[in-house]
Order: sequence, then C-alpha cells, then structure tokens
Amino acid sequence: MNTFHLPDLGEGLTEAEIVRWLVKVGDVVVVDTPVAEVETAKSLVELPCPYAGVVEELHGDAGTVVPVGKPLITISAEVESAADAYRQEEQAGSGNVLIGYGTGEGTSSGRRRKPRSFSRPAEAASPAAEPVSAPSAPPAERKKVGNAATSMAAAGVGASSAAPAQARVLLVVSPVVRRLARDAGVDLRGLAGSGAGGVIVRKDVERAIAERFDEPRTTQQVEPFAAKVESRTGLGELRREAMTGFRKAVTATLARSRAEIPEATTWVDVDATALVELRESLRSASDSGPGLLALMGRFVVAGLMKYPELNGFVDTERDELVQYDGVNLCLAAQTDRGLVVPAVPNAHRLTTRALDEEIRRLTGSARAGRLTPYELNCGTFTLNNYGSFGVDGSAAIINHPQVAILGVGRIIDRPWVVNGEIAVRKLTQLSLVFDHRVCDGGTAAAFLRFVADAFENPASAFADL
Repeated sequence: MNTFHLPDLGEGLTEAEIVRWLVKVGDVVVVDTPVAEVETAKSLVELPCPYAGVVEELHGDAGTVVPVGKPLITISAEVESAADAYRQEEQAGSGNVLIGYGTGEGTSSGRRRKPRSFSRPAEAASPAAEPVSAPSAPPAERKKVGNAATSMAAAGVGASSAAPAQARVLLVVSPVVRRLARDAGVDLRGLAGSGAGGVIVRKDVERAIAERFDEPRTTQQVEPFAAKVESRTGLGELRREAMTGFRKAVTATLARSRAEIPEATTWVDVDATALVELRESLRSASDSGPGLLALMGRFVVAGLMKYPELNGFVDTERDELVQYDGVNLCLAAQTDRGLVVPAVPNAHRLTTRALDEEIRRLTGSARAGRLTPYELNCGTFTLNNYGSFGVDGSAAIINHPQVAILGVGRIIDRPWVVNGEIAVRKLTQLSLVFDHRVCDGGTAAAFLRFVADAFENPASAFADL
C-alpha cells in the first residue's frame, strides 16, 4: 500500500479543505492522475497522485479539513495491472466507435492521454458497445448522427452485417469516453459532439462534468439559530459560521500587516477625462481595445520603475530595505470565495494590450477558483480598483509583505475648474497607502503625483514610456 499525504502547497498554510474527490474507492489510477480538489488560502488546487494502482481508501469526505502531512488517499501497489488496464482501455477506445458496432481492428492509434479517473481493471473487459433505445433522441439529432455513421461506414469503420444501422442509436463514442460518462452520471444523448461528424469525444464529457462544478460553491457551515443570549449585549445569537481556511488566511495576513507595518496614507483628486477619452479612442467595431484598468496599470508600473522604493519589502531579519528589479503587479478581484489578489508577473515587460489580456485571464481564473499558488504569492505591488464597488476612497490595508497599495475610486462627473472656468469633468480619487519604513512622504507623494499626471495627460505619459 502507498499512502499519499497532503503536501505543502507552498502558501505557508498548515491545512487544506477537501472540496471534492475526483476518484472513488476501486478506481484505477496512474502516476499524476488528479485525485482530489482542495481549497487552499485563496484558490482551488487539483492534487495529482504520485502513485499508481487501485484506490483503497479516501481519508476524509468533501468538506473535511486535512492538515499538511496527514494521509489523503491510499493506493494499492498494483501498479503494473493498473497501467496495463489503462493502456488496454486507451487502445480499445482510441478510434471513434459506433455504439453497437464494436471497435474495428487497426483503428487504434496507440496514443495515450492523461486520465482524470478510471474504473476497476475488471471493467476493462466489458463489451465495447451497448445498444441504447432510440426514442430519447430527437429526430433532428438522429438524422445528424445517422449521417456521421453513414460516412464512417463508407470508410470501413466498425462495419457490421449482423444488424442494420437503423436498429440502433448511433451515438459515436469510444468505450473510454462512454465509461467516463457513465461514472460521472453524464447522459451522452444530451451532448453535442465536437469530433468529426458529430463524434462525442473525451473533452465533450469532461466539459459537461466541469460545467457541473462551475456553479458557486458554499463551503461555510452555518449553524441554526440558537437561543443563547450573549452576556455583554443581552442579545440572542442569530447564527455562527465556521471560519474557512480562506478567511483564516486573510485574517492572518491583514492582522500581520496592521501589526508590523507603520503605514501612512496620502491621496489626490484627479481629472480622468483624458484617460476615459483615450480608452474610448482605442475601441473599434472589431477590437474592444485595452480596458481602463490596463491603462491605469501601465502608468503604475512606470511609476514604480521611477520610484522603486515602493516596489520592494522590508527584510526585518537583516534590517535591510529590498527593491525588486521588475514589477509583478497585483490586482484585487472580488470572487464568490472572497477577495483575492493575483499578480501579473513581469508586468514591466508587457505592452498595454498584453497587460490587458493578462488582467482578463487572471480575473477569469480568480472567479473560477483556478489561480496558482505562484500567481497568488508573487506580487510586489497592489493596484486596487475599489471604484467598481461604487465608492470614492478607502484607507486600504497593505498586502503584506508588500510595502504599498494604490487605490482608485469611482470615476464620476463632477464640477472642476479648467482654465478658470467651471466645467463638468470625469473625476476620481487616488489613494496611496505606504510603509513609512521604506520612504518618507516626499517619495510617496512624488509617485502618487506621477500616476495622477499620467491619468490627466495620458498621451504625454505614453510618449515617455
């Protein structure tokens, strides 16, 4: 027996919560098969198993919190038989097979693909095809699939004279795909195949499985109303919620920031009219152009290259102030699991358009809970667009161990004096919270003014970048 213990996922955490198992007892796995999805401080991570064999025991149900180093899953040592079973299934199902016609010889490509989960070796000997009743498929779908079968029969794939094609539903799948769908409870007749001629392939089933788990997941355990009266207030407790691993990590980070960093805040009102106009000028019918956040990020990166004191950390063990040679720009993103702050690595090397693409990718990954530990921990400076919440300003907490955070409020129409005249302009507020150990107010103000000037005159700023 081989027992896989929960590894250190590199986020400085001591535990992780099992979100869902990707395998079950009796499944056959090979090395690097994903076996469980766990939630760390701010992301969901799929854990690949370092052993091959048959799943013997799952150490905990979904929702169980497992300490680092404790058993997660036990695998039998039947490595050879498991690998052989996998290879046989893949070889049997590598071609596109008509259900009810079996797998023709010579159609196997021998290509191996990494599995998500597998059934017991004994199931590998199951028939390659099973008849499926026809009435559940709509007429249009039967016609479409029938055309695919006709074209494949003409090519000599899976031909059979024992039963006419009209007597069977011609869903086109391999035995491996069919077994994957059956184990996951996916109805193949409800899928549209993406393969040639409407063939249902593995990725179609995996997409259907993924969509099932893309719905927001609530992991907090809420206790029912308790009649207990709290002594200090004299009020009854409405409810109690267990603090999740994510919330514990946020609490620890924010508390450490407040405890260790002597922070100071400075802010300025900015006329962002020209910035908004630049954003609109970059938009076309075929190209939406870089977003406002990407433009803001570009100016922030330029400011940090000019004032690197704000792009570093304090090494308290050696009493040294460290400055980074480059910028990994963090961007705060609100998700169903809470606020996460992933970073765009090497943002100083990206064009505005490339920065925009990375921001969109990171935002999508954050909302799907698929950020990597590196993306969550590599940041050197944070840009927080809290204007998206409809507020103007905030005294933000620095994302430890960083030394500064810049916040941008909402951009709204307000009266502003331009050339001695009152005009309606698009105003916003920038607020910079910085660690007073790394610089004095003059440096912080200079950086803030640099970014503000770029907002007010972006064309001139881009000329110097």
